[in-house]
Parts: sequence; structure tokens; C-alpha cells
Amino acid sequence: MSLRKWFYLFWTTLLIGAGGAVIAGLALQIGNGGIEFKGTADLLLYSLILLGYGVLVSVYAQLGFFAYLILNYTGIGVFPRKAWRYIQLVLAVLALFELMFLRTFVGGDQSARTDLTLGVAILFTALIVSWLKIRSTNASAWVPTFFFMTAITIVEIIGVLRIGVDSATIFILVPLVACNAFQILMLHRVLKPAAI
Repeated sequence: MSLRKWFYLFWTTLLIGAGGAVIAGLALQIGNGGIEFKGTADLLLYSLILLGYGVLVSVYAQLGFFAYLILNYTGIGVFPRKAWRYIQLVLAVLALFELMFLRTFVGGDQSARTDLTLGVAILFTALIVSWLKIRSTNASAWVPTFFFMTAITIVEIIGVLRIGVDSATIFILVPLVACNAFQILMLHRVLKPAAI
């Protein structure tokens, strides 16, 4: 990967994260109505804060993406390729199981409905992104994409899950999932050698 390609991936992911945060923040504001704006300046300032937050979330998503690439490279080097696929699949299912059920039963203070809804949303998104990935590449990309979109996304949102506020979870999840989906779907295009 050249620096030019990496810069392209970096800046486009920043824009997607910023846009996702603005959309999520404004949708939550319309739905919840927690902040009263006194004028257009307040709305513009709020949108600017959302934009900055989205940029931070996108950088966080990029850190998770490059950590996943290193993990995947190491896993392929340590385990046979087929075994590494099964390990990723098992870890993805365990992460979803932990998110949807174990937090409720072990933690006790979590809402089972919220955790189940969040887990189903992540699962549904991961299935769609995995399907898009195999349509763009080949069938062997399904398991790594599914693992990244489930297990890595769940690891990335652990901090906000500890807060226990549904609006905060939605606010970080929307730009994070958008950035993760964009990065994994663009990876093969960015790595494709340039035509001579």
C-alpha cells in the first residue's frame, strides 16, 4: 500500500465518520429533543461539535481496523488458513453471544432488550457487509469480514457500553459501523495494483 492510497483511505474514512456522527446526532436530537437551540448559531455549533466527534470516532475505527489487519496477518502466520477461519468464526459468535446475553445475566443491571437489539443490529449489518464483500471479491472474504464487523466492532464499543445510555451507544455505533464497513469494503480496491 502506497502513502497516497493510505491517505485516500484515511481522509475518506474521516469524512464518513464525520457524516455518520452528524446524521446520528441530529436524528437523536430530533427524536429525543434534549437540547434547545436558541438560534441558527447554536444549531451550527452543535453540528460542528458532532462533526469533530465523528472525526474522532473515525480515527478510533481506523486504529481498530489496522489492529485487525495485524491480528489477521499474525493469525494466518500462526494457524493454518482453514483453522484461522474457524477461529475467527467462533470468536465472532462468542462476541455476539456475550453482547446479547452474558452482559444481561452477569451484569444484572443491563436491559436485555437493549442488548438483544444491539446484537441483532450488529449481526444484520455484518451479514450485509459480508455479502457485499464477497460480491466484490470472492467467497473466502466472508469469514474475515464477518469477524471484523462483529467481534472487532463489539470490542471497539465496549467503552460506551459501560456508560449504559442507549443514546450514547447509538451515537457512537452509527459512525463506527459506517467507518468499519467502508474500510473493509474498500480494502481490496485500495490494495489493487495500479494498471501500467
